[in-house]
Amino acid sequence: MKLEDLEIYLLSMQVSDEIWNIVIQWPFFEKNGIGKQWTDAADSISANISEGYGRLSVKENKRFCMIARGSLYETTTWLNKSSNRKLIDIEIFNSLNKKITDLNVKL
Repeated sequence: MKLEDLEIYLLSMQVSDEIWNIVIQWPFFEKNGIGKQWTDAADSISANISEGYGRLSVKENKRFCMIARGSLYETTTWLNKSSNRKLIDIEIFNSLNKKITDLNVKL
């Protein structure tokens, strides 16, 4: 099985791309503050899944999946902050929140 066949990897890539497409449209201050933190956290999810997948042991894979889970929780915090600060509307919040919740269950 290839990395690109893993549902968890594909979903994490989709979430990070959606977040990128939101943040890239923000003004400089918001993009440089919350936006940078949010995209870094979201990108870290798929990066750690792929790094763990590339390791040759189950123990190493598990360790990187745990790191990915931490990044997922950080992504959730930035999602909440973006919503609280009126940077995203409720529809975007609900859509991303559902995907993040699904990702958390699968991870």
